[in-house]
Parts: sequence; C-alpha cells; structure tokens
Amino acid sequence: MNCDELKTYIQQHPRVWHDWLYRCRQVGRALLLQGDLRSLWAAIGAELGPGERALGTWISLLQEAVVQDGGCHFAARHGVAAWQYYRAHAEHLEVDIEAVAEFLAVKEALVGQAPEPVLEVDFAPFNRGFPRMTEARSIGQGVLFLNRQLAGRLIARPEMLEQKLLRFLSVHALEGQPLLLYGGYADAAELRRALQQASARLETLDAQTGWATCAPLLQPLGLAPGWGDTAGRCLDTLGLLLDVLEAPSAEALEAFLARIPMISRLLILSPHGYFGQENVLGRPDTGGQVVYILDQVRALEREMRERLRSQGVEVCPKIIVATRLIPEADGTRSDQALEKIWGTGNSFILRVPFRNDNGDIVPRWISRFEIWPYLESYAAEVKREAIASLGGLPDLIVGNYSDGNLVASLLSRELKVTQCNIAHALEKTKYLYSDLYWKEMDERYHFACQYTADLISMNCADFIITSTYQEIAGTREVVGQYESYGAYSLPGLYRVTHGIDVYDPKFNIVSPGADAEIYFPYSDKARRLPHLQDEIKHLLSDEGGAHSWRGGPLSLERPIIFTLARLDRIKNLTGLAEWYGSHPRLREQAQLLIVGGYIDPADSGDAEEQAEIRRMHEIFDRHGLDACARWVGGRLDKQLTGELYRCVADGRGVFVQPALFEAFGLTVIEAMASGLPVFATRYGGPLEIIRAGESGFHVDPNDGAAAAAQISEFLQRCEADPGIWQAIADGAIARVRSRYTWQRYAERMMTLARIYGFWKFVNNLEREETQRYLDMFYHLLYRPLARAVPAA
Repeated sequence: MNCDELKTYIQQHPRVWHDWLYRCRQVGRALLLQGDLRSLWAAIGAELGPGERALGTWISLLQEAVVQDGGCHFAARHGVAAWQYYRAHAEHLEVDIEAVAEFLAVKEALVGQAPEPVLEVDFAPFNRGFPRMTEARSIGQGVLFLNRQLAGRLIARPEMLEQKLLRFLSVHALEGQPLLLYGGYADAAELRRALQQASARLETLDAQTGWATCAPLLQPLGLAPGWGDTAGRCLDTLGLLLDVLEAPSAEALEAFLARIPMISRLLILSPHGYFGQENVLGRPDTGGQVVYILDQVRALEREMRERLRSQGVEVCPKIIVATRLIPEADGTRSDQALEKIWGTGNSFILRVPFRNDNGDIVPRWISRFEIWPYLESYAAEVKREAIASLGGLPDLIVGNYSDGNLVASLLSRELKVTQCNIAHALEKTKYLYSDLYWKEMDERYHFACQYTADLISMNCADFIITSTYQEIAGTREVVGQYESYGAYSLPGLYRVTHGIDVYDPKFNIVSPGADAEIYFPYSDKARRLPHLQDEIKHLLSDEGGAHSWRGGPLSLERPIIFTLARLDRIKNLTGLAEWYGSHPRLREQAQLLIVGGYIDPADSGDAEEQAEIRRMHEIFDRHGLDACARWVGGRLDKQLTGELYRCVADGRGVFVQPALFEAFGLTVIEAMASGLPVFATRYGGPLEIIRAGESGFHVDPNDGAAAAAQISEFLQRCEADPGIWQAIADGAIARVRSRYTWQRYAERMMTLARIYGFWKFVNNLEREETQRYLDMFYHLLYRPLARAVPAA
C-alpha cells in the first residue's frame, strides 16, 4: 500500500483510521516499535470486515512511530533499504509523505534537541555514476556484480579492454618479482601472437613438465613466471587469457583473474581484547572474533601458498595479525610482541601497545568501548612494525570490528592498499535507540564515537565481507545491521540522510566455517579423544576439575542442554537459565550446562559481566538450580570444547544459543558440525545458518517461555522416537559440510580480492571525492569525539 492508496483507504474507512491513531496516542509513549504497532492493530483488525482490514498490509511495513500531540509520524520499510516516511494529522485525518530529514528531526526533538540547523551527512551524491545493484537478491554478490558491469562496458570497446589488460599485466609484480609478462609488447595483437607461440611450444611437452623446463621456452617470448608450475597449468592459464582477448566476457575475465597471484603479504587488524591462542576465550571482549581470525589465517595461508605454488611463483606468503600489546597480561601471552600462529608456516600475531599522550604504554586491558583515543597513534605504530615484519607493503589490509576497520581505513588510505572490512557485529542494532539516546549512554559506551568510526570505515572500504545476507539487508521483518546506517541521527552532532547503501557492490557474503580438525561428528569414533572425556567427567563431577563452578554434578548418560558464550547481556546466558528454571518439565527432562564468564564477580574487570554474574547467582538461588544445572566459569580450550560437544551428543542432548542478537554464530556452526541439534536465536546469522526443522531450530530470545516449551517438546518427541534426534543431527552435519568450510571461505575471499584489485587498478576506483569528504568528517567530527573519551 503506497501513500495514494493509503489516502484512498482513509477516505473510505475514516473510523478505522481514527481508531488506529487514537490507540497509538493512548499508549502513552512517544516511541512505538514494530511489535507495539502490530499489537495495537491486532486488537482492532479482528473485528473488521475484509475491506477495512486492508490497512493491516500497510501497518505490517511499519518499523517505528513517533507520537506527538498533533498526530503521528511513521517509518515504513517497503523492502530492503526502501523506506517511506509518513506524517499523519490526528484531527483532520490527513496523511502525507515526509523526507527522511524531517522524520529524523522529529525524533531529535524527543530528546530535547532544539529545531536549529544541523550538519546533514549525505554520501549519495558521491556514488552517482558508480555501478549499483537494483535487485535485493543480488545484495552480497557485489564484486562479481562489479566485474560484470565494468567488463560489460569494456567489452563494448575491445581495444580499450586489451589496452587496460596489457598495462596491468606489464606492471604486475609480487615482492619485486615480475609476473606473467616482462613487458615490451607494443599492443595486444603482439601479446596474442606471443601467447599463441607459447601455447604451441608447451603442447610439445608432457602436461606434468615442471616450470624449470618450461621457462627457457617462454622467457624469450617475454613471458615471466606466474602462468603455472607445470606445462599443463601454464597452457590452461594461457588459454584463459586468450579467451579474454579473443571473445571477452565477464565470466572469462573472472576465471583468468582468479588464477593470477596478486597477494603474498596480508595485514589483518584486530586491536581490542586479549587476542591470543590460549587462555583468552571468554575474557571480556574476547570471543568468536579471535576464533574466526585464527581459523581464517590458517585457511588463507593455505590458499595463498597453494595458489602461488600452482602458478609457479617461488614466494612464501606471510600474514600478520596486528593486535594490542597488554603488559599486564593476566596469565595470557598478550604481553609478547610477536607470536607464531600454530598450524601455519609464516603467520604471526604482532602486538603493538596503546600509548598515552606522553608516549607511555597503557598497561592494562581496556574495554572495546573505550579504546578510541588511542587508535590514531596505534595505527602509525602498526604501520611501521607491520611493514618491517612483512618485509614490505601489504597487498591487502583486512580490518575487524569497528576499531580494526577504522585503523584499516587510516592505513589503506596512506599506503594506497586495497581495504577489506569485516564488522563481525555492529553495535548499533544491538542496543535499542543507542543512536538517538547516545548522550545518556556516552559515559559507558561512547557510541557516538563508534558509530562515526563505523560510517567512515564503511565508506572507505574497497570491499566489505559479511557472514550472512541479513547482516547487510536484514529480513522481511528485521532491518539489516548495515542497513541501519542508511539513515539515523546523533542529536546535537549530526544527522545522516544517506550513510551507507546496501546495494553498493562493495558488499560480499563469505561465510566462515568450523575447524574440521577440531569439530567433527560425535559418530566418528576413530577420531574421538578418550583422554579428554575423562577430563569432561571431572568437569561435571563433584570435583569440578580445574575450573571454578557452581551447581551439582551432571551425568553424561542423561540429556544435557549445553550453552557456551561470553557472559554479557547480549549473549543472554542468564536468560537461558531463567527459561530453564521456570519450566518444571524441562528440568525433569534434561540437565543444564552453562560455560561462560567467572563465578566470582570480583574476578571480572568488566561492569556488564559483573552484573550478569550476580544475576546468574540470583537465578540459581531463586529456582534452586544447583541440583540439576552446572555453571562452569573460565575458558575451555578448543580441543576440550570439541569433545564436550560430542559428549553432549552421545547423551542425546542439545545446544542452545540464546543470544538477543548474534551476528553470525560460530558456536552454532561448531555444535552442528559435531552432530548436536541446535536451538539458536532467530535474530541474526543463525536464521540463515539453520534450516528450521531440518538442521536445527530457531527460538525467540524475547519469549523465554515459548523457547523452553519448544526445547521440551523436542526432547519429548525424541524420547518417543530417537530417530527424530538423529535426523536433526544428520541434517546439521550435512548443512555445515555443504555451506560452511574454511576452504570455501579462503578461495572466495582471495578471488574477491584479486578481482577488485584488478578493477581498482585499471578503472581507478579510488572514489577520491568520497575520500576527501571522509577526511573532513574524520578530522572535524571523529577526532574531537575520540579525544573526549576519558583516558584509561
């Protein structure tokens, strides 16, 4: 229903419209959410006739409403990033369209912002003329879309494509070593003749003939290493380039670019938390992102090494993960400047300290919400140390989370290196109205600083990787994390009318996986770890093993409801304990095992975690959970965690991920790969990971009673028919194997980097005007906000 149709409806059914507005105003709140609006309509719609109920179609699009004395303002989401704003007058039954800036101004007035001129941020004019997707189903396939679009323009002018491709190949080198061509070709016709002669010479050789034998045949033709490690591989690569030159297409160009070795030095940035390989998981700000990056590094190094080898390039790839050095490391290795990453040949954690204004090193851990004053000087020091460690400039810079993405933006801008962003989790959608009420939250969270950094880094990035579609564009019901940066306001600072466009081809979905060496099915008896099973029994016994714990012993012979996460508000472990404690039948059916956080609040230095610890104790006390539940504090290493998943599966238990919001859900992948049926939040990545009823189930963390009943019903059905549990377990294993592996991830990410690197070179995709605008935004807005954050 568009605005004209809505006006017609109001003329035909004024009583219903008036009743609707009246109920909105009677709630007594200035801000109404989607759930509020639908509940109000449900109370009306059941009593209406078919024609009158048509208004429900429009109401189903509403995301929020602002209620004023004179009427209401509504925000309707007609599709992905397709917003329309309505102003409805209470007395005259009139409705009109209003601009996004007008709607945001109404919201600003709620927090006392005076109606005065305000800085409006609008990136839309800078993207005019740049290729943009139009179909929502194409979102997340950005670089491939860009390749088709730009290739299409050049295919219409073959001579231009040949000229640009020849220029790219002539100057392409890796660590100072010429690749593919030594140069000297007058035009593409001469290059084509050389390629044809090279193919003829190679066809006389056995396909397995090595590059050392091929080189004397190809070098006189001006062909350098990089075509392949064998005659057969060289012939394939030469054929791909000849296909591009003779019958150019986006597909042929993509296939050729995917072969070219472009990346041997990679810099990954993850400043916050205790980044390390042991004794860190579960500490404040230290969770899935650490696991993701370490597994990512191993997969990327394997892919880079294999690609260089198969193309006959004798270069050893190197990856540096830059994080923060913390002198007071609290039993971790965060005080070591350089640490080799296990399972790699040439990848390292490089730790660089935060420094105060006087140059002194900040010795203690700092919350991710408070690190903003240190990032600029940190970036400068990382640049020096990383270049020294890598032996030259990186070929690709990858940022992680808001802080790492900002540092990546600073470095890529200065070094003129391709930048990739990975958000992991954007805080803006996790904390309701945290933009509108940023002043009230500023003392603790400093969201104005973070959201400003997010806006800068999103627009700086050459390409952005997300784990799921919904992370970019949401669902029919829920706004995407990135979509939420399209229009918002920080009252008193600035108003964003066009912040980020989710149809921009910089967005790409590349889902991570679970480490198949650690997380494998419980049924794979030959790979099981019996010595860890004894440790798990101790962990669940009266002795409790080496970890702190609360609650009675658990039996592996009975079903266990298992959960594992950091102990913070969003992860909602206390919510799961409340669901379980409030459901008598569920307590009879299964035991509860919670692994996360500390048992003693004095052991934590994080205020939010301390509050969750106290709440967990209160829930255990109130429901008397010590007899049927165990809460284990501390951190479990990966091998022990993998075997614990499998032990829970042995007893026909389940894994529950009860987060209020989960950007992706690595623990969901791990549990599924181990063969555990999973019940996971419907808000975030698990909505895409799990096929409900086939490989797991979704729960609503805001309706704990329903979630507990859903788990209880499943366990009851499985008791009556064990085949039901087995079917879900098998479906979970199959789902992970088909969609979520690190090998697929690494191949996809490197292909994206090569394609974008090529087009950035030949088409000058620097977006220089945008960069100038962002420079001003950084210096005039971000820096003052960062400096206002109190020093630790």
